[in-house]
Amino acid sequence: MKIVVSGGGTGGHIYPALALIKTIQQQDPNVEFLYIGTEKGLEAKIIGREDIAFKAINITGFRRSLSFDNVKTVFRFIKGVLDSKKILKQFKPDVVIGTGGYVCGPVVYAAARRKIPTVIHEQNSVPGLTNRFLSRYVNRVAICFEEVRPFFPSDKVVLTGNPRASEVLDSKSNGILQSFGLKENIKTALVVGGSRGARPINEAVIKSLSQLSNKPYQIIYVTGEVHFEEVSKEANLLGTNDNVAIVPFIHNMEELLASIDVVVGRAGATSLAEITALGIPSILIPSPYVTNNHQVKNATALVNKDAAVMLEERELSSQRLIDALDAILLDDSRRITMGEAAKKLGIRDASERLFSLLLDLVSKSQK
Repeated sequence: MKIVVSGGGTGGHIYPALALIKTIQQQDPNVEFLYIGTEKGLEAKIIGREDIAFKAINITGFRRSLSFDNVKTVFRFIKGVLDSKKILKQFKPDVVIGTGGYVCGPVVYAAARRKIPTVIHEQNSVPGLTNRFLSRYVNRVAICFEEVRPFFPSDKVVLTGNPRASEVLDSKSNGILQSFGLKENIKTALVVGGSRGARPINEAVIKSLSQLSNKPYQIIYVTGEVHFEEVSKEANLLGTNDNVAIVPFIHNMEELLASIDVVVGRAGATSLAEITALGIPSILIPSPYVTNNHQVKNATALVNKDAAVMLEERELSSQRLIDALDAILLDDSRRITMGEAAKKLGIRDASERLFSLLLDLVSKSQK
């Protein structure tokens, strides 16, 4: 069996694709994969570190405002479709799946035109332009949030969840908190700022450090590499206690999440898939810089089920952050209830569901 996977632009499109590939490889090592992305996209770097065949096409996304660049994009799309058809003709895939990002447009469209079974995977509660366009041509639309179902043809939609959820469930903590200078038997919050658009989170956390240093719980604060030096200087001036660990980045996030009692961070689809799979309560600060404000809608899906609380960036302050942390970490009953609610939202066999969907399409196409 041969599978083409396409997705790019952000880690939220790439990591679910990679998680799916790894799961399928474990279940059937004979499956051949080809990943189609762009040379300049993040996918080229991430997939380049894996033992996965990679081909690149040249494509850019549409601007939402009137722009001459959109005319260029139309021509790039046509060229991308022609290039994709050549790649598909050479590789001869049994099925093609797009996990999001504008690179999927020409790849999945070309596959559909060649009558190859096709699937798109929508991670968010609001679909992007590419998946809206492709939904008219593909065989199936795999979703992670029920809220996104009305945006697609009802007869094509299948709830599968996000493959990243399957990955985090296989991880064990293995005393990882000690590696950050923290204790294993104390309630722990993970605060994730990130390197893009996270300055308001950083400012709120910095102003909270003095109070957080005196709390009976502990904090791991991931600043993002861009902000690490600045935050570290501020923390040193404040003289934080040993219950606060400040780091620029965490490479083994799956292991760490297994030891966390509450997560504070953005409301990206991949992050929410991970925390709901593990049943972790969350304090969500949606990014206001994303398309269609979809992170607010992602967060709302959890808030409505009492699995999370939301602090919008415009209302974020150090005191509101501290109050939200206290309300969860100092109240075992609430923390447990939120965790159970989060777990009910999690789909822990997402990769298996997607693989089953792909196998079903291939089987039907061969009859």
